[in-house]
Amino acid sequence: MIKSHACLLMAALLAMPTAALSDTLELPADATVNAQVIDELTLSSQAPERNDVILHPVADGHASHTLPQYCVMVANARLDGRRIRLTTNALTCIETDGSESEIYSGEISAAAYDSDGNFGLAACQEGSCRLTPEQTFQLRLASDLALEQQENPAAKLNEQRRQAQGEGVANPIPATRPDPDTD
Repeated sequence: MIKSHACLLMAALLAMPTAALSDTLELPADATVNAQVIDELTLSSQAPERNDVILHPVADGHASHTLPQYCVMVANARLDGRRIRLTTNALTCIETDGSESEIYSGEISAAAYDSDGNFGLAACQEGSCRLTPEQTFQLRLASDLALEQQENPAAKLNEQRRQAQGEGVANPIPATRPDPDTD
């Protein structure tokens, strides 16, 4: 039996451990997740640091774990020789299941490692160091991650709306008004 590359990739993704999303989003220390910058990041000797760099997880590569699809991480970037050192400090994820969603937000301590296994990303050429949104790298957690599920105000509003619709009062149809130009 011949399996397509897509089937093999899907099987590999399904076999990959994910953060257990229920009441707590958890990942162990030394877990790796793949990530990308959202906007291009450029550092130079004139601008060797940048705070509040936004990252998002991606499912491609050989990481040990995955995060929910809808996550953003906030990182700081610093030029160190010919490498960009990225360290994360905040994470917010939204996991959806049909019309329900779970929100996790808090601190994360992780650093970017290059494919050579060294801390920092070798992204420098001709005096300029940059990462593009197409480049995938790994973040390695420095400590365990355990974020409790947070209250979701939108879920409460949706529940109230569903209850009101059941009673026939949600989204009322406005009364028609006579057109003032047609008397």
